[in-house]
Amino acid sequence: MLHAEIMRAAIEGARTFAQMDELSRQLWRGHGAGALSDGEAQGLAEHLHGRRSAIREGMRPLPIPGLAGSGLVVRRASLFPPRKIPRSPDRIASRDRRRLLACSGPLPPRLAARFTEGQRAVLRIVADAVAEAGLCDLCLDAIAARAGVCRRLAQGALRLAAGDELLTIEERRYPGRRNAPNLVRIVSQDWQAWIKRGGKRRRTDPAPPTKLRPEPGSTGCKALHATEKSLFSGTPSPLEPVERLPDGPGPAPRQADHGYPSG
Repeated sequence: MLHAEIMRAAIEGARTFAQMDELSRQLWRGHGAGALSDGEAQGLAEHLHGRRSAIREGMRPLPIPGLAGSGLVVRRASLFPPRKIPRSPDRIASRDRRRLLACSGPLPPRLAARFTEGQRAVLRIVADAVAEAGLCDLCLDAIAARAGVCRRLAQGALRLAAGDELLTIEERRYPGRRNAPNLVRIVSQDWQAWIKRGGKRRRTDPAPPTKLRPEPGSTGCKALHATEKSLFSGTPSPLEPVERLPDGPGPAPRQADHGYPSG
């Protein structure tokens, strides 16, 4: 009897669900030990259930100050910190990167016609990851940042591609913990053939082509050798012996005939 009165007083003083759960365990533990009869245990259990319902009804959302008549209320605080909205530090660079990725041919033209510029940039990031590892395990924020788009646009692009049966999305949820990034796999045969055809030349950030400096005395891919001038000027080569003229008076040099009469 004394144990039943102590349990009833404890139930009256409980204010949280955690306290209610602990009292429920103590109640049935005492019943198992013989400290409480069947009737006392049943009455305390009903009283505990009534107190739990009263506490649940008393938990009402608080209205926002100044907006009492608008119907807006404040939700209970979550156990996890609020999600931070990622923003690009350089919007111009993000725009240029998005345009470059969208125009780089991420998927066949027949499939690319279904998507917008930002969606094609997202699919290019996914295609590059699949070409390297066979699947894309990047988180949604990383895909959006690399493509130069917002998180919502990246999510919509993946869902649209999954609806067209171009890829599959495997969710990895863990109750009570932070979820792991989804696994994205490309199942479209046309898209897979397009990725294999691109090979290793397809890169996310294509670098400008390096200019090859020609070797001295060469142009293009072949070296040029100067033509021997002696073939045209009549000057003998330094390696050939020079024929000397005989000494003494020789014949007078001929003058050029320009067609004018002499004298």
